[in-house]
Amino acid sequence: MNIKLLAIGKTDNKSLQALIDDYTKRLSFYVKFDLEVIPDIKNVKNLSEAQQKEKEGELILSKLSATDQLILLDENGTTFSSLGFSDYLQKKMNAGIKTLVFVIGGPYGFSEEIYKKAQGKVSLSEMTFSHQMVRLFVIEQIYRGFTILRNEPYHHQ
Repeated sequence: MNIKLLAIGKTDNKSLQALIDDYTKRLSFYVKFDLEVIPDIKNVKNLSEAQQKEKEGELILSKLSATDQLILLDENGTTFSSLGFSDYLQKKMNAGIKTLVFVIGGPYGFSEEIYKKAQGKVSLSEMTFSHQMVRLFVIEQIYRGFTILRNEPYHHQ
């Protein structure tokens, strides 16, 4: 299985980017992983929230293939413990999914079209995090999930 993380907008914080790069490298020992950044929409001041979500949705859809399984990182999604999330990853691998795509939306969330296309939603927390920090959290949790599946000492219960 391949895992892809799609995110809107670049990470400006160099320290945060260094951590994202570190966990991306660590994760590559377990699974083919790709972080793809979709550039911010230009001239958002002239767009309504709905128009911005639609434009971001079109860009997200353009990055998907027909066989990808789309999972939204959404505040109303299923919450997991780290062990539960590792089980979730194992079930996805057992299902024979070729590419599992997690998506971090823009500041207003996702368009209706993206919600219709999605095969699931995952919530990291009831708290709100910056979109840049969510990238690090998601990648670290995927990495943690694989270390749990391999019974490696990274995760402590």
